Amino acid sequence: MPDKVSLVSSMAPQDATMFWLSARTRNDLFLLYSFADTGAPTETLRTAVAARSARIPDLRVRLRETPGDLGYPSWVSCEYSADQFVEHPLPRADWAAVEAALGDLLATGVDATLHPWKLHVFRGVAGAPMRDADDELATVVVLQMSHALADGRRAAAIARELFSEEGRGESSGLGVAAARAADVRAVGAEAARTARADSTGLAADENGAGFRVRLESGRAAVGRVAGQVAGARNRSGATDGVGRTRASTVFEFAANWFAGIRDSSMAGTVWGAARIPAGMVRTAVRGYRAYRAQMELAELTAAGKAPPPGPGFAPSAVNKFGAEGVIRHRARMIVCEAEELRVPGWTITVVVLTAVSVALAEYLATRGEPVSRLGAQVPMALPGASLSHNNYRSLGVELFIEEPDLRLQADRIAAALAERRLRARHPLLSAQDRVTDVTPAPILRRDVDRYPIDNVPDSIAGHTVVSSVYRGPADLTFGGGPVRCTGGFPALGAVMHLTHGVHGLGDTVTVSIHADAAVVDLDSYADLLRTALREVAATLADR
Repeated sequence: MPDKVSLVSSMAPQDATMFWLSARTRNDLFLLYSFADTGAPTETLRTAVAARSARIPDLRVRLRETPGDLGYPSWVSCEYSADQFVEHPLPRADWAAVEAALGDLLATGVDATLHPWKLHVFRGVAGAPMRDADDELATVVVLQMSHALADGRRAAAIARELFSEEGRGESSGLGVAAARAADVRAVGAEAARTARADSTGLAADENGAGFRVRLESGRAAVGRVAGQVAGARNRSGATDGVGRTRASTVFEFAANWFAGIRDSSMAGTVWGAARIPAGMVRTAVRGYRAYRAQMELAELTAAGKAPPPGPGFAPSAVNKFGAEGVIRHRARMIVCEAEELRVPGWTITVVVLTAVSVALAEYLATRGEPVSRLGAQVPMALPGASLSHNNYRSLGVELFIEEPDLRLQADRIAAALAERRLRARHPLLSAQDRVTDVTPAPILRRDVDRYPIDNVPDSIAGHTVVSSVYRGPADLTFGGGPVRCTGGFPALGAVMHLTHGVHGLGDTVTVSIHADAAVVDLDSYADLLRTALREVAATLADR
């Protein structure tokens, strides 16, 4: 008998892309929160998670695929399962053991067709980076989430609901059923987010999206695939131009008709197949409009009326696989008081970008791999209403390591980041997104499956990732214990073997490092970054 499920929401193409990519590479989100351990029994914690998640729409769904991928997957209702709460025994209940276990977790992925999230719990941890509470034991919690369900900003909102006390946080949620209304409200809140970024020093409009391989972001990936469908330099040769579907799609539909006749999602299959011809027409029309918009944006750029696109960089030693060709995930966290990184005139994001440039340049030089230029990818959440759970662009930002004056370097980084944001928000770029919105699912799925994500191109958008998000006030609790800090770990891939998360919570800012131990000596790099953070903050503050 098929599952009896209620349809909640059809997935946006950007979110479907994230799900399909998860079959080829690890791209889950991992949100770490450290709480004071009050000694509450684990079963009490488990019961609390079950009760709280039941009130959060985003945590009560799973993904349902359409047979043959003739339509986009859907989110359907789903009950909480006890195996979504996992307590991990440690060989030693200390922070070093948690870091080792975290590396193993980062190499895993949830099955969104069963449950798109899981909570990992470590109890009684000594030596956790608690800030002013070094002697107390910690409960370290890692919320693992499918990237199809959320980007970094949305994931932070979900976590806030999960770890808020009874009666709090529910109104701030971004549940599937309320997504449209929440996104409309987000338009009016843009000014407030900007003001909060200025007051905290963290770029509140950047999210912690994790997928960082050659397809640097889900939106960029979908855009390139949609461009192929629209007839722009179709490398795969799977379509002969706009409006023509492959014959195999018809045969695939027929086969899936009979194979899926008893499936409860058959209506979605029929509907998806019926929409393919119309979708091709809409794709062609919007593809032409996107082409015209691209030409107009190029003209504005040439005339100096729009910022130029981000620069490209030659890959470095941290952008290539190790000898065995296997990623070995490891993580470290540097927890700081926000005041340590808050310098008038620069955001915390710019301070960290400057420190990363110093540390990474020194790291590469000491290993005989000096570089003349470095760049970073910085995810930026897009303003405005969107039905996609992944609503961001990835910005390629020059780090100007040739500039010897750290103050001037920070100024140049800030200016480059502002230019990249300005271009990313240009209305003409949204035309490509509108092509994606009507691309038939079989075509997008085919191109996602074929895209060469394991190749390192000659030019990349950045050598590392610096993804920042402010996760709100430090008023969260778990088992009665107050929260002490938070962290996050952008994903690794064929191009990205070193990434950074910058996450603010209350008066703390954590700089998290996720690295491939087969490529990066993580402890050596972490030491360099700690030193660089202190040096850059002190130099910028010394006017």
